[in-house]
Order: sequence, then structure tokens, then C-alpha cells
Amino acid sequence: MRDNTTAKEQMLKKIRKALLEKRENPYPNLEDTPLYKKNIDELEVLFAEQLTAVSGNFIFCEDGIDFIENMLQLADKFKWRKIYCWEPELQHFLAKYEFPFYQTDKDFEQAEVGITMCEALVARNGSVMVTNEGAAGRRLSIFPHHHIVIARTSQLVLDLKDAFQLLKNKYGNQIPSMISNITGPSRTADIEKTLVLGAHGPKELFVFLIDDFS
Repeated sequence: MRDNTTAKEQMLKKIRKALLEKRENPYPNLEDTPLYKKNIDELEVLFAEQLTAVSGNFIFCEDGIDFIENMLQLADKFKWRKIYCWEPELQHFLAKYEFPFYQTDKDFEQAEVGITMCEALVARNGSVMVTNEGAAGRRLSIFPHHHIVIARTSQLVLDLKDAFQLLKNKYGNQIPSMISNITGPSRTADIEKTLVLGAHGPKELFVFLIDDFS
């Protein structure tokens, strides 16, 4: 006899049958299984690998002199002239080595580089956690074509949960209103599936990890 049931009815029949049949859980210990494999690499190595994989640039510096030497090379390579830095600690750091920069937002529409600090570096996915709590605010990490992040080795953590713990330790109950994770340069593939960097923000991201930041 010919079966006149539709494909939809057959599918629903199979679903009902499957729901009625009791089967053992094929993954009984799934909730206890770690989401990631245990990391055996140094955090610096893991962060550098993940950041590079998303088209970011990682530079490790032993001290301030090493950082300034790298900055001078980058400034010469990209012909930077409009470099902005608004955080007092960084301004003091750059001024100590007589590195030229803009302290205010004068002619900010012409900004080529924004230098900021960060809250944490997340090694697991090569992300930079920033907030609006610092003097750099929101604009300096978004508007210029090149974003330079300066971080201490103590700000390098494995996972996002560790980064949020740093925030909690630092701010207590006064958590910043804006928390963002930057994972590589701004990008989009909306137009014909072609990846374009710098579509909605910086097209180059440089992360300087400084061992002795003074």
C-alpha cells in the first residue's frame, strides 16, 4: 500500500518516536570537560601567535629605550606625523625619551596614530581589553588609522574571565560603562565576501608588551 504521508509528517513522526525512546546520554561528562585544551605555552608566545593570526602586530620590548627605538622605526616606515597620546602616564613616558606627540585633540581629524594603554591582554584569542575609564576615552583607539597599545607584562592573562577579574580588582563596584575587546584591526567582508581591513576603525594594530615600563 502506498504511503501518502508528506515529508513533513514523516519527519515529525521520527521526532516523536525519538522523543519516546529513552537512550543513554552519549556525553555524560560533557559539562565537566574543559572548553579548551590545557595551555602549555608561555602567555607571551600564545598571545603573539593569536594576535598575528588576526593580522595584528606584536612587539616585545625589554624597556623604554627598546620601545622608543621600535617606535622610531615605525614612524619612519609609515611616515607618521600626527601621533596622539592623551593618558598622563604615557605622556610622561614618551616625554622622558623626547618622543614627539600631540597632547590635546587639536586637528584630531588628521590623526594618523593613537597611542593608548589597556586593561588587559587576553592570550587565548589575542585580544586587547580596553575601557573608557582612561584619559584616552573611546576615540583614540577607534579614529586614527593606526592604533598602538602599550601594556605591561602583568596585564597579560590567559582567558577573558581572568581579564574581567583584573577589572574587578582594579575598579571594584565602579566598573567602567564601556568595556571592549579589540581582536586585530577593524575588518569587514560585507562587500562580495572580500576581507577589507580598516573598514570601521584602525587598519593597523600594534601591541607593545614592555617588561620594564618606566
